[in-house]
Amino acid sequence: MEGTVDGFRYGLVTPVAAFVMACLGGALGLRCTVRTLLDPQSWKVGWLALGAASIGCGIWTMHFIAMIGFQVEETRIRYDAGLTVLSLAVAIVVVGIGVFIVGHRGTSTATLSVAGVITGLGVAAMHYLGMAAMHVNGEVRYDPLVVVLSVLIAIVAATAALWAAVTIRGFLTSLGASLIMGVAVSGMHYTAMAAVSVHVHGTGGGTWAGDSPTSLLLPMLVGPVIFLVLAGVVVMFDPLLVLGDGDRGRSAPVERPAPADPPRPHVGATTSAVPRPRAPHDTVQRARRR
Repeated sequence: MEGTVDGFRYGLVTPVAAFVMACLGGALGLRCTVRTLLDPQSWKVGWLALGAASIGCGIWTMHFIAMIGFQVEETRIRYDAGLTVLSLAVAIVVVGIGVFIVGHRGTSTATLSVAGVITGLGVAAMHYLGMAAMHVNGEVRYDPLVVVLSVLIAIVAATAALWAAVTIRGFLTSLGASLIMGVAVSGMHYTAMAAVSVHVHGTGGGTWAGDSPTSLLLPMLVGPVIFLVLAGVVVMFDPLLVLGDGDRGRSAPVERPAPADPPRPHVGATTSAVPRPRAPHDTVQRARRR
């Protein structure tokens, strides 16, 4: 029989919390990428890696916070720990590939297209790999058209995020871009969840390997959340990101021009003002004529 699927078990608590984590990860990723643009002499690899890990952790945390609110009334849900951890690694690695491509190659149309497709497919792979970690006493089915739509949303969201990461530098504009990213990523997740239907095998709970959402997801979410908080501390206390482009320019010492050399007298004027000495033979000639 068909199971009753509910993605909002705790009302708006899980969607709002998931959206906040997606925005936090996106904001940190944007600021870390901006840091490499403000100072080309900085450790570019380190900042790009921190940005990629922040975005990946934000997306993964958003997904599994939202999954805490997912339930099938006729059966229990359990999760496989190995696949859950693997989905986190996929999120970080694939987002990192996209961030590094754009961070080193620029924002040309071809570069953004390739990086956006790779990152979007990675985000979708993370989602469906996380769904594969979910076990129920039944069969999980997907609507192919809705799945394709969710993948397209992931690609568009990833491309927009990568474009914003290397284009938008101001704090307020980065904040607005992170909010848009949160909406896009959350929209991709709930679009993908709309494709899910569960055919339950029976009314019994059944026995299968795996952990329940509360016993596995909540402890596993602690690590990425702590990482995002620490990344936020690093970004908040970085002087270059706190000052920004404009303040950094105003706070820089003003270089005064070197004093000019004193003006030299004109050669023609000097020679005309000073009388030319007379030669001795000219004086003798003049005396004889007298």
